[in-house]
Amino acid sequence: MSAQLTFAAPRRAKPPRHLADLSPDERREAVAALDEKPFRADQLSRHYFGRLVDDPADMTDLPAAVRDRLVAELMPSLLTSVRDQVCDEGMTRKTLWKAFDGTLIESVLMRYPDRVTMCVSSQAGCGMNCPFCATGQAGLTRNLSTAEIVEQVVAGARALARGQIPGGAGRVSNIVFMGMGEPLASFNNVVRAIHRFSDPSPAGLGISQRNITVSTVGLVPAIGRLTDLDLKVRLAVSLHAPDDELRDELVPINTRWKVAEVLDAAWAYADRTRRRVSIEYALIRDINDQAWRADLLGRLIKGHPVHVNLIPLNPTPGSKWTASRPTVQTEFVRHLEAHGVPVTVRDTRGQEIDGACGQLAAMPQEAPLRSQQG
Repeated sequence: MSAQLTFAAPRRAKPPRHLADLSPDERREAVAALDEKPFRADQLSRHYFGRLVDDPADMTDLPAAVRDRLVAELMPSLLTSVRDQVCDEGMTRKTLWKAFDGTLIESVLMRYPDRVTMCVSSQAGCGMNCPFCATGQAGLTRNLSTAEIVEQVVAGARALARGQIPGGAGRVSNIVFMGMGEPLASFNNVVRAIHRFSDPSPAGLGISQRNITVSTVGLVPAIGRLTDLDLKVRLAVSLHAPDDELRDELVPINTRWKVAEVLDAAWAYADRTRRRVSIEYALIRDINDQAWRADLLGRLIKGHPVHVNLIPLNPTPGSKWTASRPTVQTEFVRHLEAHGVPVTVRDTRGQEIDGACGQLAAMPQEAPLRSQQG
């Protein structure tokens, strides 16, 4: 296997243990190991997941001496906000986070009239090396811990609950693993994060698994493992090309698992979970937007429980590619619909703050704002 297809995270120092890394039983065991009563773990969990407390002084049901020790051991600071960027009149907010080791990651909160979606990172950087994606071009630094993934959403939930996002107090309703990284390359941490998101309070945030989407470029064995878990999350496959020749270039992991294998794994997931699969397809001008490719994609996926999300390519620094022409995009949609395939063209929300699909690069210095290329 070539170096470009290596997606194991480099070995680095581990983030400090946090209660969000642990199941409820593991939290009680950890508290007992500190010679405290196990029910204190439920109190901590209620503050973190239910009340969204970040100031230990607000945990007034815990004696001060006990509180200080438990917070130090089980609620260490994981992520520090470096910078927030907003657009859409404040309804979209991208946050640059710094972890304990200086690692930089990004998450995006998007508020809509009927929902609030958090786009979370599962890795710092990405090892998939897709040439049109800023994250992929940055390379992989390391996997994020379960708690580092969870903290991105908890921070967003705090901001909403405290009315810091325009529109008044609110809550996170949807989570998409479409930030930095290939989620299924950090399989165990991502699965644990799903449980922290979906377990009812005080064990977790109580967000329905049906409102959680896990994206992958097509790690077939990992899709199989996810299928066997019988979760109810939606699977999104970043396909970007229906033919192996082009997909080998756009998504290098395709040289290992071909289009047919990826789709077979996706259909198996849909059969087990009864959840419709999303096919993510970034439309790139004169590269993958030909009508014949729309027809090929339509033939491959018609008759399956599937929905296609077409994504006008978002600009990234140094990229030689840009978005398809509007007329070509319309024709691509028409050809897919002719095969009976449901299609949506994703909006480019967050593009002007480099917060849209494929743009997250966790740059420490603010880059000039870019306008959409069309």
